[in-house]
Amino acid sequence: MKFAYRFSNLLGTVYRRGNLNFTCDGNSVISPVGNRVTVFDLKNNKSNTLPLTTRYNVKCVGLSPDGRLAIIVDEGGNALLVSLVGRSVLHRFHFKGSVHSVSFSPDGRKFVITKGNIAQMYHAPGRKREFNAFVLDKTYFGPYDETTHIDWTDDSRCFAVGSKDMSTWVFGAERWDNLIYYALGGHKDAIVACFFESNSLDLYTLSQDGALCVWQCDTPPEGLRLKAPTGWKADLLQRKEQEEEEEEEEEEERETTIRGKATPASEEQQGKVKYSRLAKYFFNKEGDFNNLTAAAYHKKIHLLVTGFASGIFHLHELPEFNLIHSLSISDQRIESVAINSSGDWIALGCSGLGQLLVWEWQSESYVLKQQGHFNSMVSLAYSPDGQYIVTGGDDGKVKVWNTLSGFCFITFTEHSSGVTGVTFTATGYVIVTSSMDGTVRAFDLHRYRNFRTFTSPRPTQFSCVAVDSSGEIVCAGAQDSFEIFIWSMQTGRLLEVLSGHEGPISGLCFNPMRSILASASWDKTVRLWDMVDSWRTTETLALTSDALAVTYRPDGAELAVATLNSQITFWDPENAVQTGSIEGRHDLKTGRKELDKITAKHSAKGKAFTTLCYSADGQSILAGGMSKFVCIYHVKEQILRKKFEISCNLSLDAMEEFLNRRKMTEFGNLALIDQDAGEENGVAIPLPGVRKGDMSSRHFKPEIRVTSLRFSPTGRCWAATTTEGLLIYSLDAQMLFDPFELDTSVTPGRIRAALRQKDFTRAILMAVRLNEKLLLQETLESVPWDEIDVISSSLPELYVEKVLEFLASSFEVSRHLEFYLIWTQKLLMAHGQKLKSRAGNLLPAVQFLQKSIQRHLDDVSKLCDWNRYNIQYALAVSKQRGVKRPSEPLGSEEEADASDDEDSLHLLSGGHGDGDGDDGDRLLM
Repeated sequence: MKFAYRFSNLLGTVYRRGNLNFTCDGNSVISPVGNRVTVFDLKNNKSNTLPLTTRYNVKCVGLSPDGRLAIIVDEGGNALLVSLVGRSVLHRFHFKGSVHSVSFSPDGRKFVITKGNIAQMYHAPGRKREFNAFVLDKTYFGPYDETTHIDWTDDSRCFAVGSKDMSTWVFGAERWDNLIYYALGGHKDAIVACFFESNSLDLYTLSQDGALCVWQCDTPPEGLRLKAPTGWKADLLQRKEQEEEEEEEEEEERETTIRGKATPASEEQQGKVKYSRLAKYFFNKEGDFNNLTAAAYHKKIHLLVTGFASGIFHLHELPEFNLIHSLSISDQRIESVAINSSGDWIALGCSGLGQLLVWEWQSESYVLKQQGHFNSMVSLAYSPDGQYIVTGGDDGKVKVWNTLSGFCFITFTEHSSGVTGVTFTATGYVIVTSSMDGTVRAFDLHRYRNFRTFTSPRPTQFSCVAVDSSGEIVCAGAQDSFEIFIWSMQTGRLLEVLSGHEGPISGLCFNPMRSILASASWDKTVRLWDMVDSWRTTETLALTSDALAVTYRPDGAELAVATLNSQITFWDPENAVQTGSIEGRHDLKTGRKELDKITAKHSAKGKAFTTLCYSADGQSILAGGMSKFVCIYHVKEQILRKKFEISCNLSLDAMEEFLNRRKMTEFGNLALIDQDAGEENGVAIPLPGVRKGDMSSRHFKPEIRVTSLRFSPTGRCWAATTTEGLLIYSLDAQMLFDPFELDTSVTPGRIRAALRQKDFTRAILMAVRLNEKLLLQETLESVPWDEIDVISSSLPELYVEKVLEFLASSFEVSRHLEFYLIWTQKLLMAHGQKLKSRAGNLLPAVQFLQKSIQRHLDDVSKLCDWNRYNIQYALAVSKQRGVKRPSEPLGSEEEADASDDEDSLHLLSGGHGDGDGDDGDRLLM
């Protein structure tokens, strides 16, 4: 099995913190998710996480006006210049401080960042490759406190910066003679946002206490005059007029500093731009204290969207301040608001709930409504066809995700406590979950309802769940009574209670081939129970340490157990003999938490693998635990094949092996002090001696851990539930050259020569051996459809498997649906019996094929039904149009009016008073 697995998508987390952005076409929303960035394509219903990471959580994202580039800045001030077209990092930069916001100018030539109490303007990176992509142009001083928001004028001549010192500053992007800087007051709280009116220097400013000021400027943007150069610059311009352009570039490269004053002298104000306040509006009614937390303004349609700390958002039309509508989306603060280019869709992000909404305000409906698990995810399971993933979290929610679109399409909230285990039945339409609330529930994916609830005679907390291959028997292990409960899915009745373990049950797993249950416990044993033979214990496997996880190989011939001493032991369940073991302590490599008293090396002694999963072919095993690493071991050789680092986010705890010495002071560890106290959503630290204040509010760093791992039944990807979310790693086929029985006689030239000679079988065999996807596609598509039957029957058995794998992957992207379906049908008909004998090895490829065909069946069947109903409707309407009504004597005024209406309808339909059926049909055609 190949291990070219690469990170492909992040599900389960849709928004963490930072600003939301729409792409320039308005069809996709870009959302920061931890230290990654996800693009939600709203038109095609897909989510995609960019394959890049920052060192800390992303704080702000700035998009260029053409939508090609993005600047992503994290909490530490590290910036990535990213190409959204190539999905790759072009440049890395450090801004030497925490950046609050970043904004490109509308012409795309400059961008401004706000950091501390200053604003810095940089030359925007161009299309050509540069040694340093970020060149500082000007630094603007003026505000006394942290800067919060940036907005540009439409012509890129000026920009406004809001600050926490309750002032707003307007700066000139060039050295204007009549506007270098201008300070605006008028607020009693920190500025949240400031917006220019379109094609004007008029300004709107919004403060945290819910006040909006409207400022009018006495000068239009065209009235700004460039400052005439003086001194050596003027002499230089006179002497070298012909080299004007080069000198301008040279001038641009020199950094200049502009220092603003809040109250400039009166002689400085003469002949300059002046602002006056036209109006001041308040969002909060009398007695309300609702903090304004986010705002966005669409200049073309004059639409202002404001989000509040209580989860309410308002839509207003400016400058009249008319309320269009207001809506409450949650009880958590709205962290970020964005409007798309057409002004139809509004994106809202709540970091408290991890919620992302896209709202269409005209029709008052959701375009997108997604929310991750409120607490960490605990368990996951793949559906038998690999199309869906179900996750359970500590928040008691069960969510089902579509692996193709990346969206959650159903959430079950019936559990009242944390979910500890989830699993699919063999049909793939029933989900069974166990919870700490003392219930095991079965959910139906046809009707989306909880149709069975299994309980125990005495209240107990369930730690794990398993369903047998028939889907008839449901088992759950108890954490406090050390028993295993068995129910019937059909009746919902408790069948048996298995006792024998002397410690909490940590894992259950059914043999995929037989009705034998394996249960792992903290009493250092694994017991095998025969479900057919009156539920008695067939074997007890004695371990050297507490068992934490147990799993069967897909063919049921081997059992793997993870124990507390960091070992994975392999057993033959038939003979109860240990066949091997892997020592995994050194591979876990746990990090040191900021508040740990002991080193990572010593704390690793208490860490172990807590989740195990066999690969689809059973040759390898995937293991993870309280660490940022996931290990893949070869079972037979018992060696480490590959180690995946699932995160490099330093905003999480236990990421580094050694403590950061810069945080160690003579007073102790700085990690113990809440440094976010000054932020608007930080902890309010009371003065010494003050008893009031919310003692429960605190900031903490979540610890990195892997709680559950599962291989997809198709064998092409695996998923892990981690602190960051649900990570999907899939086979990277593009970068991999993996030939099969290659020799010097197989070349692309010879394959094409065989195709020209119409020797299709030889061409296919050579293309499979070369294993170049595009060449294999060209070869298969060159075969005439009426010859597929003959060629498929002449292929050797070993090559059939390779062709089936290729067909399965082609179904996902190709438009030649019927052609590939004929290939699949003929291959399975010709070689079905022989392939059955190697069912174990072929299962991943067949399941991948089934998943691809099933997806097309769902899509095409919906489309065909829709078309059929439309055609029936059109035919019914055409028949109605052609029918003449019998003429009746006009008895009353109502009937006379009705006849007049009918005549006018006939005139509209294009008939000259004769109302023939043909006319109606012709119009419809």
